[in-house]
Amino acid sequence: MNIPVVDLSDDRSFANGFPHDTFTWLRAHDPVHWHEPTAVTPDGEGFWVVSRYQDVNTIIMDPKTYSSDKAGRRAGGGTAIKDEISAGKVLNQTDDPHHRRLRELVNKGFTVKAVAALEHELRLRAKRLIADVELGETFNFAQRIAREIPTQAICILLGVAQEDRFELCDWIDRGIAATSVHVIAPAYLRKLHRYAERLIDEKRAHPTDDIFSAIVHAQFAVDGSTLSDFELRSFFALLFPAGAETTTRAISGGMLAFLEHPQQWQRLRSDPTLIKTTVEEIVRWVTPSLYKRRTATRDVQLNGKMIHTGDKVTVWEMSANRDDRVFDRPFDFDITRTPNKHLGFGAGVHFCLGAALARLELTIVFEALLGRGLEFELVAKPVWLPNNRLFGLATLPVKVARID
Repeated sequence: MNIPVVDLSDDRSFANGFPHDTFTWLRAHDPVHWHEPTAVTPDGEGFWVVSRYQDVNTIIMDPKTYSSDKAGRRAGGGTAIKDEISAGKVLNQTDDPHHRRLRELVNKGFTVKAVAALEHELRLRAKRLIADVELGETFNFAQRIAREIPTQAICILLGVAQEDRFELCDWIDRGIAATSVHVIAPAYLRKLHRYAERLIDEKRAHPTDDIFSAIVHAQFAVDGSTLSDFELRSFFALLFPAGAETTTRAISGGMLAFLEHPQQWQRLRSDPTLIKTTVEEIVRWVTPSLYKRRTATRDVQLNGKMIHTGDKVTVWEMSANRDDRVFDRPFDFDITRTPNKHLGFGAGVHFCLGAALARLELTIVFEALLGRGLEFELVAKPVWLPNNRLFGLATLPVKVARID
């Protein structure tokens, strides 16, 4: 039997899109798969690859057995395959009770009420953005349209100067595309940290009404302590890419899905009330954060395989979102899909902090495109960012084919 398994620790395996053939085979034949280390595997250790929806959900919902922090025979941890020094210190790489305390620092900025307060401003910005598009014009949709509203929104929330967003996004894109065992290559991550250092100093001296100011000055109720400089830099390096990059990838990936399934765009045009189910289908279809890593805290059996204490376990939400045991016709892009219990925002204690914001941004951008009656055609092959963690389109070359 020809097993189409690729090296999932190698970013180059994702340079031409997500390896769906590999995961379709794994779901059918080896849903809890041991991935042997290769020459490029971080830390030289193998890891488990969990591909079916039910198994992925089981792991996500059991943080005591599958830790986001560290556990077992090693000190390493984190959310990527590589062990990371930030494990146990950063929001998405901690377990309760520390995770709960950190999350409380930022929860207020991402509540449904707080996000709704941004809606009017973001709708105005989206309308201005779309108004500049001209019939017959050719451009990179991934950069010109998809990037703008998410990056402008996260700048507002974090108190970052709007004019700095281009440089910050460029660092992140270059860091994602660079060959590295890290999610963002260290050289570009250092640039983000240096920017964060200047921003921290500014917020300490001149607090403003934004989430990052609140985080800088926040005190834990237990002892009145504040976050260290390392924790603050790491918080910024988490929140800016998470707020800007993932939704950017969802918007551009959603547009590619519409270009590949034009009947779905026509269906949405004829019935704009489908926007809510459309947004959920885009998140399922694109799943910009492809996988998460956990570490087993005890020996545990999963789907017939024995996972040992300290083993790295990767859960692949993209694969779970294509599982035909849960989704009818999972490889059909269907904007009317319901129910749609996708894992594009994760689940459990680490459910995406910015889910409400992402849903709003997707809604606003696609409603703005619909409102102007825009139709696009693909004019060249899209280019994918070669990254196995933050996945998406670097370029989506389109031509404006119609404006009503």
